[in-house]
Amino acid sequence: MVRVRIAPSPTGDPHIGTAYMALFNYAYAQKHQGEFIIRIEDTDRTRFRKNAEKELLECLHWLGITWSEGPDKGGPYGPYHQSQRLEIYQKHMDILLQEKKAYRCFCSSQRLEELRKSQMAQKIPPGYDRRCRDLPFEESEKRKQEPHTIRLKVPLTGKISFHDGLRGLIEFDAHGIDDQILMKSDGFPTYHFANVVDDHLMMISHVVRGEEWISSTPKHILLYQAFGWDIPEFTHLPLLRNTDKSKISKRKNPTSISYFKKRGILPEALLNFLALMGWSYGENQEIFSLSEMIKRFDLKDINLGGPIFDLEKLSWVNSQYLKKMSEEELVSKVQQELFSSEYLLQVIHLIRERMEKFEDFIPLTHYFFSGDINYTNVPLKNPDNVKTLKILQDITDILESLESWDEPTLNSSIEGYLTQNQLTRKDVYPLMRFAIMGVPDSPPIFSCLSVLGKEIVKRRIRLAIDFLKKRK
Repeated sequence: MVRVRIAPSPTGDPHIGTAYMALFNYAYAQKHQGEFIIRIEDTDRTRFRKNAEKELLECLHWLGITWSEGPDKGGPYGPYHQSQRLEIYQKHMDILLQEKKAYRCFCSSQRLEELRKSQMAQKIPPGYDRRCRDLPFEESEKRKQEPHTIRLKVPLTGKISFHDGLRGLIEFDAHGIDDQILMKSDGFPTYHFANVVDDHLMMISHVVRGEEWISSTPKHILLYQAFGWDIPEFTHLPLLRNTDKSKISKRKNPTSISYFKKRGILPEALLNFLALMGWSYGENQEIFSLSEMIKRFDLKDINLGGPIFDLEKLSWVNSQYLKKMSEEELVSKVQQELFSSEYLLQVIHLIRERMEKFEDFIPLTHYFFSGDINYTNVPLKNPDNVKTLKILQDITDILESLESWDEPTLNSSIEGYLTQNQLTRKDVYPLMRFAIMGVPDSPPIFSCLSVLGKEIVKRRIRLAIDFLKKRK
């Protein structure tokens, strides 16, 4: 049976790249009457974000992608959170240690950093020098209470090869592969180790993931071989690209699924658009349903050229779906998505003291309902362009780092920035209103940011920065 999976990490907003991978995995499973599984890879506790998993699953449900096993459904191969599988990883780690296919490394982080600096100074490719590789097993056992990591004994010679579903045979020289860390000093497994153990135990037959994992595949194959396990079939999909062909990033494009939902992109249109990223339905047909896609889908038909994540193209695809709706359906959608009671209550709360007549509502609130802002006629008094751009970029970085998006958090973060940089509110707040609302006056700024949401705020600041650079 075909069994495929996605294994997202709950470290940020639900990423459009995750939806892209989920779609192709789901379509492949459906085409072959197989099973699509979601596993949460949450062993990176330093970047773990509490609500990220919930938001991701909600977004995938919104898109219409379903799964047979996962953290919310359970299944025969659970648990589906890596953080709940530590005993399983320890058991398999012990097997590799006992069979001398892995070893404990007692090198301190300070020594490893000094080693790296020395190698770079000598223009030697940085990597672990295998100092602890040949420690006698008995000595390693005696010292196991000391802080340590566990590394794989990578073969010193030979080739490691695999067949990629889109690229054919790919080979690597073993001597170029480091003795990878399998277990970190905090007792948590690395991504590579947990990934392989989980894929095997969950009976994953096909690993369909992004091309950035090609260089890691030899490490995974070595682990499969160390355990004597069958190796799944690998297919590495081309990565989504910005219009300048760089890897899609939140610094250049909105990347949160939630952003597109809030902007009024229909889920079926977003899936249709993602399907066009490297795959063609044929017959010069660009608009098709998920069920139509599944009937024709084959991984081998994916084009390796970097798919361009073009927002204008997405808007066009969405417009084709809007045109298919009756006027009644369209009115209903606009009311649900743009003028929901919940959203209107948040907006009304901010501007009710400023309203004298109902007709005041639109002039006072237009930036809560519009998309991108045209800055051409927005007043900004004699800005020092260099200082302005730096402040806006600093604000973007601060907002990007926030895990919570509420008034107190926003306020304390920006006020902290003012204090640290000896700036006043007059230096910063007018710039924020210019970039985010496109008006010189508004309700309390952090209330506005809280209602607008993180992705829209970040995009507007990016666009304002681009506008000011061009004006300069």
